Formats: sequence, C-alpha cells, structure tokens
Amino acid sequence: MTITTTTDIALIGAGIMSATLGTLLKELEPSLNVVMFETLADCAQESSGAWNNAGTGHAANCELNYTPQRPDGSVDISKALEVNTEFDLSRQLWAYLVGKGAIPDPGAFIHACPHMSFVWGKDNVDFLGRRFKEMSAHHCYHGMEYSEDPAQIAKWAPLIIEGREPGDPIAATRIVTGADVDYGALTHLLIAQLCNQPGFAVHYKYRVRDLARDERGHWRIEVENAETSEIEITTAKFVFIGAGGGAITLLQKSGIPEGHGYGGFPVSGIWLRCDVDAVSERQHAKVYGKAAHGSPPMSVPHLDTRIIGGKRSLLFGPYAGFSSRFLKHGSLADLIMSIRPGNLVPLLAVARDDWQLSEYLIGQVLQTSGHMLETLRQFFPNAKRHDWTEAVAGQRVQIIKPDKDRGGVLEFGTELVAAQDKSLVALLGASPGASTAAFIALEVLEKCFAGELGNDAWLPKLKQIIPSYGIDLKTDADACRNVRAATAAVLKLENV
Repeated sequence: MTITTTTDIALIGAGIMSATLGTLLKELEPSLNVVMFETLADCAQESSGAWNNAGTGHAANCELNYTPQRPDGSVDISKALEVNTEFDLSRQLWAYLVGKGAIPDPGAFIHACPHMSFVWGKDNVDFLGRRFKEMSAHHCYHGMEYSEDPAQIAKWAPLIIEGREPGDPIAATRIVTGADVDYGALTHLLIAQLCNQPGFAVHYKYRVRDLARDERGHWRIEVENAETSEIEITTAKFVFIGAGGGAITLLQKSGIPEGHGYGGFPVSGIWLRCDVDAVSERQHAKVYGKAAHGSPPMSVPHLDTRIIGGKRSLLFGPYAGFSSRFLKHGSLADLIMSIRPGNLVPLLAVARDDWQLSEYLIGQVLQTSGHMLETLRQFFPNAKRHDWTEAVAGQRVQIIKPDKDRGGVLEFGTELVAAQDKSLVALLGASPGASTAAFIALEVLEKCFAGELGNDAWLPKLKQIIPSYGIDLKTDADACRNVRAATAAVLKLENV
C-alpha cells in the first residue's frame, strides 16, 4: 500500500542544518507544515554527532587555514572575519531560543573554552606574529593575546609545553571568548522543541529513494519505511536537502539543471580520544596547529578540549583518510554510484590538478599507530599511547564543481545549490559546517523565501531572533560588541 501525504516544507536529513532551518521557519511562520526525514534511527548520527566533529564553535579564532599568507608575506584575514561574524548569527539564534525557554539550559550544549593557535619553527612563528598583528587590530578579535614565552603558554595550556625540548622557537595566540559546542546535543534540543509544536513531524528510519517534480511544480518525494519496506509519497512545496554527504546523490536525483556537473570527493578521519581525567582535566583550551602541505582544511591538527555529556575529554586529530562512502553509515559504492556523464570531466580535472591531496590522503591511510602517536607528541610531548583510543570521525564530502577554464575544481567550503524556481535547495560541502548553520539557514531564506522577508511579513520577527540581521558586524564595532555581550550573558560564555 502506498500512503500519500502533503506538506509545505520537507527537510531531508536530521542533522544540525535541517534542525536549524526548520527552527527558523517555524519561528517565522508557525502555521507552516514541516516534515523531516532521516534514514537512521535518531537525529545527529552523522557529522552533527559530538564525536564526529571538532565542536570548535568555529569563530575562526584559531584555525590557521582561514588566514592564508599572501606572496608578499602579509596575512589575509578576510575569510576569518566572515566565519567569525557568521558564528555570531548562531549565537544570537541560540540565545533567542534560551531566552524564550525553548532550550532550557545552554549548558546542555555549549561551554566557554579558550581558542588557541600554536606553532613551532622560525617561519611559523613569524607567520603567527603577522597574523596576530592583523587580527588583534580588528574589533572582531578584541582581547586576543600573543606569546612566544614557554612559561606563559604553559599557563594557558600546560600539556603542549611540558616535555618540549627547549630552544625551538614557539608561539601561541589565545582568545578566551571561544566556545566548545556539542552539536549532537544541540540538534536533539532543536528537534525536541520542534516536535512540541503543531505542524511538525520527524520520521526516523525513512530513506528518501527518489524525488521529482509533479505537474504543479511541487516535489513528489518517494520514501521507504526501513521497518516495513512500505513506500510512502510526500508532496512538498519546498525541499531542503541537508543530508550531509548524501546530499550529492539526492541533488542528482532531483534532476535540476543547476546541479548538473556537481560531484563529491569523500574524506574520512580518525581521532585519538583521551577520557583519562588526570590528563583531560589539565587542559582547558582548543589548540590548533598548521595544516600539513596538501591536506584538506578538515585535517588541520588540533588538541581539543571537548565537554560532552558533562564530561571533559581531549580529542586529537583528525588523521585524514580515504573512504568511498559519502556517509559514515553509507555504502562503499557511494562514490562510484555518484559518477554521471555530466560530472565525469570535473572529477577527472580534479584528479589531474589536485594530486597533492591524493598523495596526502594515501600517506595518511598508510600511517601506523606509531606514526599517529608521533604526530600527537608534536602537540603533547608527554602523551602516553595507553591513555588514548582511536575513534572514527564523521565522513565529509568535499565539493567538485564544473569550471569553464579548468574543467572542474575542488572546493572546501559549503555551497547552496538551488532550483531556478527556488522550490528546492541542496547544501553541499563541509567546513565550517555546523558552526555556521544559522548563517546557512538565513542564506536559504534569502535565496528561496525572499518575498517573505519584508516589513509586512517575516522581517520584524527575524530581527527579533537575529538582532544583527542586516548589520555588518565586520564594520560596525559597536553592534559587534553589543551582540557579543548580550549573547555571552545568555549562553554563559566569556566576554572581554
């Protein structure tokens, strides 16, 4: 028997992206009917899961890949400023939900945690000094500290100094306004408050098998009940594909011309995880280093304080690797099945031009446990192997897109691909991902619901939820300070 239903909004994937977009839409238009489909038995089981991502609360405070060095030696902080202020949008949304009681306790998903960058070697120390000079002069990085003194750095993060050979130049920056975010817990909280509202339903163990337009221009979504194998049809006016690595395949199934030529390159990862209190309790900081040459941004090495379920742990990594799966719970055939005549040229072009990435990933796959410990000890010289266990990180799929000059390019950010009539949009890519979920949701609204963002419709409510909406925090120092002070007070974060 085939069951047919209709809805206004269909969200594919029960991760932080769909949960955030669904939350915003229901706040702006409570009368909307919204359904969410998830293949697995619960939400946040893929890249949104706490142990599947770094949980940095990406504010581009410490991630050195956001601040590249120009040929003349100067440091470009423009990308860092974008990510930094995009995280402010997430903070405002969360503070609004805490303020109205939809999220009872911010401590259930977010904690204050300093963000640090740490480097060694003369050239890297010189780079970090230049970076600090640029960033600390901008109001968005007010309060950033810098030191080349081992004693001072040891006060900030003792584990990275103890046992280190003296004499090698080192440097670190620290900003105390950073956060550790459990995006798995946050996703559960967002979906729980959605489930308490009329007109919202989440369906677990439902796999979207196909989607196509009907004669009215709506989307006919074919889903399979994993427990009964029954096929159900949902017709939706608008579809958001927020299925992580699985979004590429669903975009292809939609058949929209705008998705023609897109492909994906999967990157897997391994963490080293320490739950030994005597070790993890001695560090309260996220310490990021410099990425290896040719490595993807998700592989920037870091020694991370994580607070999950009330317990403090340390993560180190990730060690990148290759898997043909597009999802952690996906199929080994995902990559092969995603190849189409339309994306073959972009895929081959990337294979030709980005050989350094392939070389790097092969090297990572061939690493032994001893090699992994050696890398860890570059950050934590006194690390003991028996204190650490290996954990598989979430699967990331980097975007491969057509390019008229090169045939195809590999991109490491995120991108929204929308149908011309704005009835469907797919989110592709990975980093910075979860931390900018509110920014991405606002992009969806602007791209697909622009007609509703007027003073006589959603705009007044949107400005209540996101007070800085329409204000450039990169240039308005007073607004930036006010927003950060207000959200820090509600979310119990540090403010300087």
